[in-house]
Amino acid sequence: MSYCLNPSCPQPINHPKAKVCKACGSKLLLRARYHLVKGLGKGGFGATFLAADLSLPGNPLCVIKQLRPNTNNPQFLLMARELFEREARTLGTIGNHPQIPRLLDYFEDRKQFYLVQEFVKGSTLQQEVKKNGILNEDQVKQVLQEILTILKDIHAQKVIHRDIKPANIIRREIDDKLVLIDFGVVKNQVNSIGAANSDQTALTAFAVGTPGFAPPEQLAMRPVYASDIYALGVTCMYLLSGKAPKKMECDPITGEIDWLRYINVSNSFAEILKTMLEVSVRNRYKSAQEVLRALDMEDHMDSLAESMIKPPNSSFNQPNTSFSNRHTSFFKSGRRMSSSSGMTDATRSRSSFSRTTVPPTRGYDRTSTTNRGSQTFARRQPLTGARNFSESKRPSKIDGATLLSAYASGRRDFGQKDISLQDLQKANLAEVNFQQSRLIKVNLQGADLTSADLSGADLRQAMLRNANLGRAYLNFANLEGTDLRGADLSFAHLKDAKLKGANLCGANLTNTDITQQQLAQAKTNWTTILPNGKRGFW
Repeated sequence: MSYCLNPSCPQPINHPKAKVCKACGSKLLLRARYHLVKGLGKGGFGATFLAADLSLPGNPLCVIKQLRPNTNNPQFLLMARELFEREARTLGTIGNHPQIPRLLDYFEDRKQFYLVQEFVKGSTLQQEVKKNGILNEDQVKQVLQEILTILKDIHAQKVIHRDIKPANIIRREIDDKLVLIDFGVVKNQVNSIGAANSDQTALTAFAVGTPGFAPPEQLAMRPVYASDIYALGVTCMYLLSGKAPKKMECDPITGEIDWLRYINVSNSFAEILKTMLEVSVRNRYKSAQEVLRALDMEDHMDSLAESMIKPPNSSFNQPNTSFSNRHTSFFKSGRRMSSSSGMTDATRSRSSFSRTTVPPTRGYDRTSTTNRGSQTFARRQPLTGARNFSESKRPSKIDGATLLSAYASGRRDFGQKDISLQDLQKANLAEVNFQQSRLIKVNLQGADLTSADLSGADLRQAMLRNANLGRAYLNFANLEGTDLRGADLSFAHLKDAKLKGANLCGANLTNTDITQQQLAQAKTNWTTILPNGKRGFW
């Protein structure tokens, strides 16, 4: 068939051999060269067509993108022309990249603008998901690495794509390579300013990017290289879930997409996606190279972790079992207890002296002793989260159901327990004692931890979103990578707590004992309530 390019034509489809449109009388051959054979897409900005180039041997196929300004406003036409020429220059700047369609031609004809690009035969990732279903983690990592490599190249040319989404990534049929398409800068809002007269109205009508995929700074007309990283993160989210961002629930406090509930990936990969999807540019990966480096480290994480925890085959490193059995001791409820049944009177006397000489102090480890002659003095050491677990007795495990049952029966002391990976979502644990406990990746979302004692606890990558931690003790706790979005931390004690990578977006830190240096290591945004009661960054 032949396609008519007249935007107002009532019947644009014509016979393949027609020279003139039977409905409107317009010439069907564009620039006496391009024969349009199929419509590929249509939107507010215009349309995209598949065409045959009759001027070349074999009449090769190409893609023609037509911008249709639906107005005679001279101000708008001038802006449209500038943006159109900018896109052509952008494609020319990128050059002959093997995974970006080449620019073949561009021109203006009767107040309409045309870009002619290389035709890439294949299916978009959006079409693949709709046809074959969602991708698994390994498949998404392959997509991510391939697109990041392309972004690294175009960012080096000082070019920001600004519209990365599954519909703009084609898997080329001939070699299965991914191709990034559509570097346009005039998007679907362009017709909304038909009668616009002010500069401000005209400018704001050029909404660059796709809602849900474009980050806030891009929609505010301030795109950066990290804007493409965010859009690629949302693309991965779609590939893993099959859901568009607008169909996912958002946190009512922070406005962030609650995407974790829709996908099934490893914790390490989830952390990478989480950093890609940070709303604040300050907390997001700044470049494609940073994400590639994180993926490379993640690939070796399992073997690295295994080599770190597996002891070498050496008799020197084997523990002295009999010595450990005779001298292992631990603290419980502020009292020093010994596992040795053969304790001498002198030892009991020295132990008693240690206990009475150094009073119980919140946030300190009292298990270390120093020998001086015939006496043993207790030596106070600050709790340092995970480090204490390797130096002291390994905490005993307890599952979530057992813990909740014991708490309901009146028990409050769960110090030096391993509660990692347990689901305690929305649990009532007010005034609980988790001192020096392991709570790695525990789910305490929405839990009541008012006045809880978490001194020296290991809370790395724990989920404490919207939890109530008012007046809680978190001195010397390890909160690295912990999700504290929307959490109430008012009047909480965070002296010497580790907050590297902790997410405090939307958290209430009113009158919290926390330093500016600690906050600088955490993630905050304009919704964070600072210790002085004001919202925003410190």
